[in-house]
Amino acid sequence: MVTLTIDKKTVTVPEGSTILDAARQADIMIPTLCYLRDVNEVASCRICAVEVEGVDKLATACNTLAENGMVVHTNTQRVRVTRKTNVELILSQHVDHCVTCVRSGNCTLQTLSKDMNIQHVPFSQNAARRPWDPTLPILRDSTKCIKCLRCVSICDRVQSLNVWEVTGSGAHTAIRVRGGLRMDEVNCSLCGQCITHCPVGALRERDDTEKAFAALADPQKTVVFQVAPAVRAAWADSLGLPPELATEKRMVAAIRALGADYVFDTSFSADLTIMEESSEFIQRLTNPGEYPMPMFTSCCPGWVRFLKLEFPEMVPHLSTAKSPQQMFGAVTKSYFAEKIGVDPEDICCVSIMPCTAKKYESSVREVNDAAFRDVDIVLTTRELVRMLRAFQVNVRALPEEDFDTTMGARTGAGLIFGAAGGVMEAALRTAHYFITGQNPDPDAFRDVRGSDGWRDASFDIDGTTVRLAVISGLNNARELIHAIKSGRVRYDFVEVMSCPGGCAGGGGQPIRDGQELAGARGALLYDLDAANPLRFSHENPEIQTLYQEYLEKPLSPKAHHLLHSDKGEWTL
Repeated sequence: MVTLTIDKKTVTVPEGSTILDAARQADIMIPTLCYLRDVNEVASCRICAVEVEGVDKLATACNTLAENGMVVHTNTQRVRVTRKTNVELILSQHVDHCVTCVRSGNCTLQTLSKDMNIQHVPFSQNAARRPWDPTLPILRDSTKCIKCLRCVSICDRVQSLNVWEVTGSGAHTAIRVRGGLRMDEVNCSLCGQCITHCPVGALRERDDTEKAFAALADPQKTVVFQVAPAVRAAWADSLGLPPELATEKRMVAAIRALGADYVFDTSFSADLTIMEESSEFIQRLTNPGEYPMPMFTSCCPGWVRFLKLEFPEMVPHLSTAKSPQQMFGAVTKSYFAEKIGVDPEDICCVSIMPCTAKKYESSVREVNDAAFRDVDIVLTTRELVRMLRAFQVNVRALPEEDFDTTMGARTGAGLIFGAAGGVMEAALRTAHYFITGQNPDPDAFRDVRGSDGWRDASFDIDGTTVRLAVISGLNNARELIHAIKSGRVRYDFVEVMSCPGGCAGGGGQPIRDGQELAGARGALLYDLDAANPLRFSHENPEIQTLYQEYLEKPLSPKAHHLLHSDKGEWTL
């Protein structure tokens, strides 16, 4: 242990702790900007400067180790002036059009500027603008980039894709796409983790809210919304609603207030995905040698892109099942269109997703069932919030409303799709039933839950040991593929989510700078699962009706046509 003094407080911390760690333990505030614990600790912004007695230079608290007997001052005149000057220098290379910035009110740089009472910038502004394709799912405004290196670190160290690089030095430092290439020329998964870890508005998703507003205003369009499971765990974060008001039923009411004709839960099509994917898994498991094993889940488009770009030879391992988003769109523009007597061309299917890669997925020609798109517009959770604000929806005053029926029933198994391990657990519940004819205990497979980025498990199902892995984060996915190819590990079924913690921590979720909330959001989904009277996808009554009236059975020719896709043919 190490004992030091910070602002006249004696603090004891484990060896290897930084001054910042010690200050936080003592509830002493030291501002940071570039810092991300265990990811970006390079002190590029130098906002965390502190004074250490006996040392001439100011120290950066985020990466200076605490030492026995060290005496630290965090708020001297020298420290305050240095921090303020550093923020002013950063602002000189940052176009501060805060009124029109997507991060206004939720920007760390903006907060620091206010806290430091910066009312003007004494340095000349010099922010270089670089061209960017506005049609891409992820957009970058170089004039707002503060060179904090967070995007570089999260992409390199957590996602292992190395999309971003640093060029130049000093005032000429710049962040760009690797090698000066365009974004669509590098192996980007479009996961959006760079967006959620950017402290300013230099990175954001393509905004498609005006497309949605136009569809809602078109009297010829029947606008059908679907809402992913993970959205309900985060949608109210930016609206200031207390937990007792931030219910899924109030979320439904808010979306209806926008003018939606129908509001459905994507958990319904998550149950549908389980019916198809678990059936496919059993088919592969019981016919050794006929199919590549292990089978990989395929509901995360960031993961599918990663595999196609980095390990194309492994693509045959992907399940052919479409994601819940795409299954919902396909069924909406076929089965549901017939049910309500509307031409599929007159239906606009809008998805609200915790994900930026879903914008890409919906546009892939090969994933769509017909000449038109199954899913017309994909909005992130953040875009939903922006629409509610633009429409002046008083969410607090709305009475709760239920999802629509016909495709509205969902089980707890469908809900946990939003948490890492949830797809695997839901699939095992139904696979067990398909193999044995009996439901297992709903929590029999809970060992696949947890916060680890790579979890192993094995279960006995009717005398067969099924070996499993649950992966979240693409660096872990890379290590998994290398381990499989080298023969170091053997699995039958693998779930992979590109974002750490799964969809609950997706690149389209509300941003709380410096906080990783996937665990808490995922826990909420497991609570909803436990409270749901239906916890098995195959017991969803509306899924049963869909098969009886339209699809016949899992893996039927019609189900294959609507609900499956050859990932090897996907356009990148």
